[in-house]
Amino acid sequence: MNVKINVKKLNVDAILPVYGSAYAAGADLYSCDADVKIEAGKTVMIHTGIAIEIPCGYVGLVYARSGLASKKGLAPANKVGVIDCDYRGEIMVALHNHGSEERVVEKGERIAQLVIAPYLTAEFCETDELSETVRGEGGFGSTGNK
Repeated sequence: MNVKINVKKLNVDAILPVYGSAYAAGADLYSCDADVKIEAGKTVMIHTGIAIEIPCGYVGLVYARSGLASKKGLAPANKVGVIDCDYRGEIMVALHNHGSEERVVEKGERIAQLVIAPYLTAEFCETDELSETVRGEGGFGSTGNK
């Protein structure tokens, strides 16, 4: 299913998101900054130079690129970024260096991936009782690891 996403270039050097393969769920986001150094353990905001118009009922989710994260230790600091449908500002990625060495993000380098997904909103209703389940209040590993 295709959803039309309008993209506005905020910088002449910006690169529109691109899917890496025919069945990729995430479209690559590209750095629009001149080469940026990220010290070990530090986070830097990386500009993409684009703003997008996400249709109502959809959200943009910004995830790590697996190769960048596993080979260079660079991944979004907030793990998953959320771009609401009413946001019209520049998409920026808070890229964190999880490694022990300084890394350089080059201009035009793929820095994250954008997944467009439908979402539901909820009506939160206060109550004194919740329905019972077998699991109950068990959490944080309560179902075991095997």
